Amino acid sequence: MTPRISTPTRPVLIAGGGIGGLAVALTLAQIGVPCRVLEAVQTIGPLGVGINLQPNSVRELFDLGFDEAALDAIGVATREWALVGRNGNDIYAEPRGRLAGYRWPQYSVHRGRLQMMLLDAVQARLEPDAVLTGHRVTGYRQDADGVTALVERRDGRREEIAGSLLIAADGLHSPVRAQMHPQQPPVHWGGALLWRGTTPGVPVRSGASFVGLGSARHRVVFYPITPPDPATGLATINWIAEITVDNAEGWTRSDWNRRVPVDDIVGHFEGWNYGWLDVPAMLRGAPEIFEYPMIDRDPVATWVDGRVALLGDAAHVMYPTGSNGATQAIVDARVLGACLVAHGLGPQALQAYDASLCAPVSALVLRNRGAGPFGLLNLVDERCGGVFDDIDAVIPPAEREAFMGAYKKAAGLAIEALNAAPATIAAGARVSMA
Repeated sequence: MTPRISTPTRPVLIAGGGIGGLAVALTLAQIGVPCRVLEAVQTIGPLGVGINLQPNSVRELFDLGFDEAALDAIGVATREWALVGRNGNDIYAEPRGRLAGYRWPQYSVHRGRLQMMLLDAVQARLEPDAVLTGHRVTGYRQDADGVTALVERRDGRREEIAGSLLIAADGLHSPVRAQMHPQQPPVHWGGALLWRGTTPGVPVRSGASFVGLGSARHRVVFYPITPPDPATGLATINWIAEITVDNAEGWTRSDWNRRVPVDDIVGHFEGWNYGWLDVPAMLRGAPEIFEYPMIDRDPVATWVDGRVALLGDAAHVMYPTGSNGATQAIVDARVLGACLVAHGLGPQALQAYDASLCAPVSALVLRNRGAGPFGLLNLVDERCGGVFDDIDAVIPPAEREAFMGAYKKAAGLAIEALNAAPATIAAGARVSMA
């Protein structure tokens, strides 16, 4: 028999100490629910590169007690989102964050620094043993009164930890999702290869612009994740270079993020020099480059099994074309918290969470698989082969605006609706623990 750990309060168990899991922990602390985070790695560190936080998630971070100063310390308030054709001409550009009319800014941040900001808050606000590292949740068992997380420790020991609920925020390869949906198809790869890195550079356009340049199957995306250094004028530019290849044989490599030399990739972008941007020089300026397949999973019919719920990438890993992976994980955590306030600490709350998010976010997964907001590049390719002088003659302004408006609505980013929405969790709301 493996030892069983329990506490008198039967905490909510959270599998995974990434952005989604830590957002859940902070939300539960806010609404008075004890919890314990079970994280597989022994030491949580600031890993990753740049990500974007859309205004709907920044709103939730503000409601969790963070402010603009905290987010300014880990990133840059995004001012513009732009698509540029292969010949350097603009396809579409719009302001972002408060400049677009949102009540909250949008941020480009370093993923690891965001995670550490959340972790510092968890450690300050929760009990000292609220985060257990070196504890990987491998499965679960449940009954009418609670759930037991099956845990494997880094030293090989196995434990069983009892809780009231289990929230699986354990990522793409979630063992909890695999148990909940044992017949799920393998990870889906559409053929896109991503290379990611960061390079010192002078920010272009607005100085805080998110820019996608190229075509639907061959592009670079870049944006600053730090302000310019006062002495040099250089910021840290996060970039993603992408090509699409034949995926008939599926992903045949065993590793999902391998370091590659720049000479392996720069040839795909020779000649991409526009004066205001020298793509080969940007790629060569990165101290290290990592390769990833662009992957997601087919949506599942439900994220919930009794007292167990999936959240974040475990529920809906998606192509990064909409810059909403971390954003949705934070929103998931807050919607879950609201459902616990409304329905109490039990399966009914998880069912309400599932009913609120599973279907619309699953549709967003498939929309992102179809290129998300970068789908405008598909239209340009179809209509003119990607070469144009006057974009209005290729895609009229009204059509471009309608395309982007439809995506924002699907992603929960429609300005008027978001601005008018009440707080996801009312100030002072608590879960009854009776």
